[in-house]
Amino acid sequence: MNRRAWVITTMLILFQIIAFADKAVLGLVAQQAIPELGISTVEFGFIGSAFFFLYAIASVLIGLWAGRVPIKWVLLAMGLSWAVLQFPMLFGGGAAILLVTRILLGGAEGPATAMSLSSAHSWFRPADRALPSNLIAIGSTLGPVIAAPALAIVIVSFGWRWAFGALGIAGAVWVVVWFFVGADGPFGAKFPKKAEQARNENPAAENIAPPEPAAQENDRLAAFDSQHQVPWRAILLSGSFVIAVFAGFTNFWTQGFLTTWSPKYLAGAVNLSPELVALFFTFPWLFGAAVLLGLGVLGRHLMRRGQSVHKAIGIPFGISLAVAGICFLLLPATTGLASVALLTVAAGCSVIYPMAPSAMAYAVGPKQRPVLMAVLGGVASIGAIVSPTAVALFMDGAGYRTPAPGTKDTAEMIMNMTTGVHQSFSVAGALLLIAGVLSVFFLNPDRTAAKLQTKYPAAADNPSAAA
Repeated sequence: MNRRAWVITTMLILFQIIAFADKAVLGLVAQQAIPELGISTVEFGFIGSAFFFLYAIASVLIGLWAGRVPIKWVLLAMGLSWAVLQFPMLFGGGAAILLVTRILLGGAEGPATAMSLSSAHSWFRPADRALPSNLIAIGSTLGPVIAAPALAIVIVSFGWRWAFGALGIAGAVWVVVWFFVGADGPFGAKFPKKAEQARNENPAAENIAPPEPAAQENDRLAAFDSQHQVPWRAILLSGSFVIAVFAGFTNFWTQGFLTTWSPKYLAGAVNLSPELVALFFTFPWLFGAAVLLGLGVLGRHLMRRGQSVHKAIGIPFGISLAVAGICFLLLPATTGLASVALLTVAAGCSVIYPMAPSAMAYAVGPKQRPVLMAVLGGVASIGAIVSPTAVALFMDGAGYRTPAPGTKDTAEMIMNMTTGVHQSFSVAGALLLIAGVLSVFFLNPDRTAAKLQTKYPAAADNPSAAA
């Protein structure tokens, strides 16, 4: 718990803010971009889904790369690619360019959460990881919060294309700062002997506090970082991982709706002005940030009191998802500002995906941790691939049609859009409720870790067995 660790954590929070601002920009420019680009609602929904086409593949590949090089350079390469991919739309790209850049950007951003958490975990002892993990997760909720009003001003002042340009500039600034301050910490998998020597012999060299005496350290938590490698098949087929993937799927489903269709829903169904849309768009993300902060503090407190990862992270995570599911199921029965309030709670309680990889990180040792979290995020991101197009299809099935350029939705079209979106809320609510109940009872990384370490002891002497 030292100054260098918190500087790195702050940079990772900013990294997450930029990543989720990149996702949110598409929904913020929808009203102006759809008619100018000459595309339909379903086509725009497809572009929203396209952001996640390479998410899973890139998450796995970059996760494997992160197992071989310092995570500092992985994050640097990702941030640089994000910045570069924003500028084609600033310089006049059409619908095809938007589709291609969103696909590539999604691939580059796929493992952002996994790499951020892996970097942060390398700077904190196991008992202290819940809080920085959730603070990084809060960065993902603050991205849209900061982006909505800031990009709304940019769009009004300079046009919707400059929303992409502003994000490219912000990403470039982050890359420059990270180049000078970024580093891997002493609790990671890289150069373990060198890290151990630095901690024991010269703690002041990296401003790292010396290790606590063994008698004062929680042996159970310390054991999480000394786990040997186990076969990937066993990890990926474990009950905890399967449930974490399903729960993550529901989280990404909500993200896909919020970043693609939420502004249009608020403008049409709730009849808000552009300024109020930009304001109310931030409410679910702000509420999600508060939930993550509260659950992070709770998790750190419980872990330090000797509670299991299941009780400290898994159960609170599941309860939050169940609350989100109930609220989504109730949403179709509300109108006006009541819809905004219920959507705020429903979406806010469900945009807490980083808690899933944070919990599963305890199931394996440091060497397998980045890949596990990247694979989890990649597979779970299928929810965000399905969601934008599914919502568009619900709207289309309800009779909604995109207005002609220069015209607005009629009262009938607004009603049809609302009907379609409410149908998608019912689906999201059912999925979240099921995922929440399963997480409360079965998301148990402690038990998974114990079973894997006992069942595959030979992997300790034969690391190739983990392949």
